[in-house]
Formats: sequence, structure tokens, C-alpha cells
Amino acid sequence: MDAYIELEDSTKFYGKSFGSEEAAAGEVVFNTGMVGYPESLTDASYKGQILVLTYPLIGNYGVPGDEKDELGLLANFESPRIQVRGLVVADYSAKYSHWKAVRSLGDWLKEQRIPAITGVDTRALTKKLREKGVMLGGISADGSSPELKDPNLGNLVADVAEPGRIIYNGSGRKKILLVDCGVKNNIIRCLAARGLQVIRVPWDYDFLKEDFDGLVISNGPGDPKMCKATIRNVAAAMGKEVPTFGICLGNQIMALAAGGDTYKLKYGHRSQNQPCINRKTGRCCITTQNHGYAVDFKSMPSGWEELFVNANDGTNEGLRHRSKPFISCQFHPEATPGPVDTQYLFDEFLRML
Repeated sequence: MDAYIELEDSTKFYGKSFGSEEAAAGEVVFNTGMVGYPESLTDASYKGQILVLTYPLIGNYGVPGDEKDELGLLANFESPRIQVRGLVVADYSAKYSHWKAVRSLGDWLKEQRIPAITGVDTRALTKKLREKGVMLGGISADGSSPELKDPNLGNLVADVAEPGRIIYNGSGRKKILLVDCGVKNNIIRCLAARGLQVIRVPWDYDFLKEDFDGLVISNGPGDPKMCKATIRNVAAAMGKEVPTFGICLGNQIMALAAGGDTYKLKYGHRSQNQPCINRKTGRCCITTQNHGYAVDFKSMPSGWEELFVNANDGTNEGLRHRSKPFISCQFHPEATPGPVDTQYLFDEFLRML
């Protein structure tokens, strides 16, 4: 069926539908990674967004099954559902081949009612987003025109965080309080693999009443300033000098809790090949990233130092306190998809406990 994506400036790109035949609107962003679409599509940091994949051939290895790991988490996905509002690709491969595949990408999108369009000049679309910045847009696969609304004006974290309190690896020797702002499953796995008990709580949970040894603030979607309850609780925990590790959105929330500021990037960082420089060692790590906001390091109070900066644009990629047990990174040390160069940060956090 014919379909199109229309941007807020009325630019249209035409193609063919291969997902659910309906309409959806969101913030149009691009990802330059070559692989990992099952993990990316289920990353809650994409909530409210229409994802453009720049790699030309998508779908050729299909989609794996819904089996769970020893923690009870979906082994092949980063959350229980597809999180993007829509998907745009240049060349969709309906025929797939992979030993773990059980269905096509198109069938998976249809199951979860996510519209998708193929045959689009994704190079031209991406160049437009790089020049103009991220834009609102809508995919139409049913002839209707969806209403455009900025998803960042609401609290997207509240839509993706799991309700209630969940414990993983209950026999762990140290207790980690994980604030779920849209946490990726592999963050939980990386913590549990280090012998830690993980207590997962929602973004607005009053965790100060809990007994725990360390605090982790997860990744998540949208504007970090919308997470007022999280910022307030993290500030209180940091006031007690609880060992704290922030990842992606967690980096921004820690900065806000410390009295710093954040701002929106022109088109964000979304890929598996972002080079980051360790300020202390000078070494470059290749990282996987998915974020549209960044920390303004100049706004940070005294006592804080930059741990990493992005080698491409110089933006902040992590923080460390000079005397207190606080550390954070803007990228994803747990990877999935992407390189695992920075998983050692979980070990650094472990040593702070």
C-alpha cells in the first residue's frame, strides 16, 4: 500500500507501507547504526519518536522470539514492546534469514500496530534533519493525516516506566536501587551479572525509605526536566552521599539534581559509533547512544568534573564528582546494540559501594 511521511514544514517523502496500515505522529529522528533494530525499536528512549534508519537494508535478519533469560527479562529485546511511533527505511527485506529469527520485521510491526514505510530516500531525509534539526512529522499508511504534537511537552518517562517494585537476583551481596525511567533490560543484566541485587522502582517512587547500598538512574525518553519527582529524590540521596551512577537520561537527572542545567541538542546522538574521549586518560571509546538532550557542563557547581566528552561535537558525555561517590555517562555502557568498550563503568560503580 502507498504511504508517506510528512514533516512539519510540509515536506513529504513517499514510499510503501510494510507495517501497520494506520497513521502515527511523533518527533522524527535518525539512527546511523548498521545493525540492532530489534534492540533499538524496543529501547524506551525512543518513546514518542518516528525513527529513520540510515543503513539502507533493514529486515534481512528478521526478528527473534520472545524467550526470557534467567532474570525473567526478554532475552532479545530491551523492553516488553516496540517503543517507536513509526519506522522509516530505504529498503525493507521481507525475506529474512537468521537462526534465531521467528518472524519478519513487517509482521512484528503489524502485531504491535506500528506503521512503517520503505522506499524513502533516507539520505535526503537525514540531511534535512541535520540541517534543520529534529522535526515533528507523521507517517500515513491509511490516507489520514495525523495531528502533530511535540511529545517532549509531556512526561514520556511516566508512559514507559514499569509500575511497582521488582527484585532481580535476590541473593546478591549488595543492594542496588534502580530508578526505572525507561530502563533497558541489559542494564539490569549488567548489574545482576556482577553479583548485585537489583531493586527496580518507578521514576517517581520515594526510594529514600528503602534499604540499599547504591543508586542507579536509568536511561529514558524525553526532556529530563519533566522528571521532577526523580530529580528531587536523587538530590536527597546525593545529599546523603549515596553511591550513584546515572546512565543517559540518568546523567541529565544527576546534573539537574546537583544544580546544573540541560538543553536540547539540534538532532541528538543516535548510533553505535559515537567516539567519546575520557578526560582523565585521553583515551577514545566507541559508544552506543540514544539521546536528544545534553548536560550544560558550564552550569555544574564546583566539585564536579567532566568524565567524557563527545569527540565529534564536544558535548558532555559523563560526569564525576571529585570527592563524592557520584559518576555518570551520557552513552550506554551496557550496549545492546553496539560496542561494549565502556562496560567497565559498571565495575567502577561496584568499587564505589
